[in-house]
Amino acid sequence: MSVIQMNKVTKQFGSVAALKDVTLQLQQGEVLGYIGPNGAGKSTTIRILLGLLRKDGGEVKLFGRDPWHDAVDLHRRLAYVPGDVHLWPNLSGGEVIDLFGKLRGGLNASRRTKLLERFELDPTKKCRTYSKGNRQKVALIAAFASDVDLLILDEPTSGLDPLMESIFQDCVAEVKRAGKSVLLSSHILAEVEKLCDRVSIIRQGKVVETGTLAELRHLTRTSVSVLTDRPVTGLEQFPGIHGLNVDGVKTQFQAESHTLGHALQHLTAFGVQALTSTPPTLEELFMRHYGDDLAALNHEDHSRRGRQ
Repeated sequence: MSVIQMNKVTKQFGSVAALKDVTLQLQQGEVLGYIGPNGAGKSTTIRILLGLLRKDGGEVKLFGRDPWHDAVDLHRRLAYVPGDVHLWPNLSGGEVIDLFGKLRGGLNASRRTKLLERFELDPTKKCRTYSKGNRQKVALIAAFASDVDLLILDEPTSGLDPLMESIFQDCVAEVKRAGKSVLLSSHILAEVEKLCDRVSIIRQGKVVETGTLAELRHLTRTSVSVLTDRPVTGLEQFPGIHGLNVDGVKTQFQAESHTLGHALQHLTAFGVQALTSTPPTLEELFMRHYGDDLAALNHEDHSRRGRQ
């Protein structure tokens, strides 16, 4: 069943096109990673899904309903955790968790108790005394303890230490096994890579890639390091081979997916002793789309320094 269905959604802020024909799907029991730099359109997408912003064009359905017109009913079926949580200063953490649970239509008391222990949060303290990390914990515990079908998480581990990030990842895996759906917007690419079934990359308001990591990896290069009985020759004749370096019986190169099989077959003639094949990481896939932006920023930075 489709939990989130966005089809060619547009959103304009004056002369700025925040979203350009964004198409996004999230199925029941699936974790979808939604990644992109600040200003790419992630938060605008989430606000439209939450019914906080009205789309200008296209179609949006949440559990088959319109999030703008049916926001109140839909919010009982979802939990939202932003990257910067603001809480009522005079309420305790436990009181806030219970309040969120009531707003969402129910809270699992035993799960609430276990989550407090796992996240090491004292629920009796006033929210004004909490650090940023503890405020995030309050929102995360409230979300994971709620009886909801969808979790929308926007940079949810901001302010958490590595141990708490690991606890968070375990919780996401648990809600997935329970058949719930998760939309995870995160800048921690290793987190997305570990948790998500599929990934959508958004750039300048447009979704430029969507698929499983295996599918996306077909779009880029695999790194190969091989040790052979005798020096390898002839690899440079294959199209799609990059960065070839032959140092005696040790050879390193990168291969595009369409030529990888032919390259590996070619290597067998030279007596392969050891071979390591490393698929591209999500970070490499991400930089494939944003590397030019980074280069432009570096160029601008060097130019500015040169003028000083």
